[in-house]
Amino acid sequence: MRNRLVAGNWKMNKTPAQTDVFINRFLELVDSNHAAEILLLPPFTSLDWAGKLLAAVGISLGAQDLYFEPGGPFTGEISTEMLLACHCSYVLVGHSERRTILNENETLVNRKVLAATASGIRPILCVGETLTEHQQRKARERICFQLEHGLAGMDQQDAASVVIAYEPLWAIGTGETASAQAAQETINMIRKWLAVAYDDSLSRRIRILYGGSVNPENTAALLDQPDIDGVLVGGASLSPETFAQIANCAGQSAT
Repeated sequence: MRNRLVAGNWKMNKTPAQTDVFINRFLELVDSNHAAEILLLPPFTSLDWAGKLLAAVGISLGAQDLYFEPGGPFTGEISTEMLLACHCSYVLVGHSERRTILNENETLVNRKVLAATASGIRPILCVGETLTEHQQRKARERICFQLEHGLAGMDQQDAASVVIAYEPLWAIGTGETASAQAAQETINMIRKWLAVAYDDSLSRRIRILYGGSVNPENTAALLDQPDIDGVLVGGASLSPETFAQIANCAGQSAT
């Protein structure tokens, strides 16, 4: 059985001091024997301190991005070695905001996925369609394109370490969310694509998350779907109270 994963993407929010306050409050609220894996994705400036706070409490830490080179003259970038030094075990790759705002293309996304995997950090590969693509019924075409290019050059062993997050762009930060049934249908399509690209065994093992205006009210319905293994939470992860509700709900559904 695939273990549930609840990931909180803070985006460009929270200083190290605010991170300290959040984590301490969150630990008071989250079930101590949570069955689901919990992952926090703070900004780079909070990773070192968050890593120290989370090291002994069973909560995973990840980064919101990385660069594919191991080091050198790349102003403003961060390497896998730096992330590992902060105790990161996951990293987001290809988030829609980086694709659309910072114009990251499929080649760059793939190089980041490969760099993360080679270092032992688990990439969370984000895929999803725009509102126009959704309305024109091109979601499948777009997502399969992203999967094909994002996982290019990965054998079955490497691909098994990847987590995939389906995040429809039209549902991110808008308050809109795909219905649980619609999210299930798309994620089931992703799982079928993996079975063809690799095999049934890999398809059954890889965790696939849903992201897009996730909140305490829709978490249970999403996680009740057979192919949805967790949630990638944006705005709702900034409140320790709200994120604890989501994490506790996921933990209950995982038992």
